[in-house]
Amino acid sequence: MTFVKTNYKTIIVSDVHLGTKGSKSKEIARFLKQFHCDNLILNGDIIDGWQLKKSGSWKRKHTRFFNRVLKMMENQSTNVYYLRGNHDDFLDQILPLQIGRLQILADMTYESNGKTYFITHGDVFDSITTNLRWIAYLGDVGYTFLLWLNRVVNYYRYKKGLPYFSLSQFVKGKVKQAVSYVDDYETELAKMAKAKGCDGIICGHIHKAENRMIYGIHYLNSGDWVETMSALTEDHEGNWELIYFNQIDFKKMDTHQGISIPARMEDFPEIELPRVAFAGIQDDEFQTPSIQR
Repeated sequence: MTFVKTNYKTIIVSDVHLGTKGSKSKEIARFLKQFHCDNLILNGDIIDGWQLKKSGSWKRKHTRFFNRVLKMMENQSTNVYYLRGNHDDFLDQILPLQIGRLQILADMTYESNGKTYFITHGDVFDSITTNLRWIAYLGDVGYTFLLWLNRVVNYYRYKKGLPYFSLSQFVKGKVKQAVSYVDDYETELAKMAKAKGCDGIICGHIHKAENRMIYGIHYLNSGDWVETMSALTEDHEGNWELIYFNQIDFKKMDTHQGISIPARMEDFPEIELPRVAFAGIQDDEFQTPSIQR
């Protein structure tokens, strides 16, 4: 057991899918309540417009998530960057938009400890989502069924005192085509980041949290808040870490020392840095904004 600090420079979450039954909106609101950060990046699929058009419904608990974000902006002076995903592609109609500390963007670049990261939801690099949208919808139906079955399975596991089990992650790990798809997706994103002259890529979309190097590129995926319930955090020294909700012992929460969870990282000293500022960069293809020190 070790301690994870509660004060970060940046926290990144994605794929909350508000408006669906599978969304862990209560959990992510509770998660964010424990932390302070200079920047909060909502990296796509925060609202599930696809499901809301079909059979989804908006609940009070979904609104509470945005209430938590607004409190972070007001009480902590957190800068919030909402990047569009494929499920909340309705945002394309208003991009780019800035209201106070909130910015709604397609994608962005981010500077961390002298390194440049390109941040995107990642769906634009998914050939199924971009070119074969009807297959993407079909896959969404299948995934929704898996999530329903996952709730049934975990209900009985809970009754027997067993830990949470992600059925869809298990299926993805067993199906050869799914494994190949994930590997190809991650590799293509790494190649794109390298072509843009970036040191790393930060994405979501495939609901698979990751923090590793691919061909010399730092590949980071924040996971999701449907099953994995994970977030990417960057401390004030530029160190990146994945934090999982199910590993946090909220009963032992100590706001002065941090959160006690099983992790392989050392306690970082707090370093006062200049406030993060927003600036634009020139890019003929993406025209992405950037955060710089």
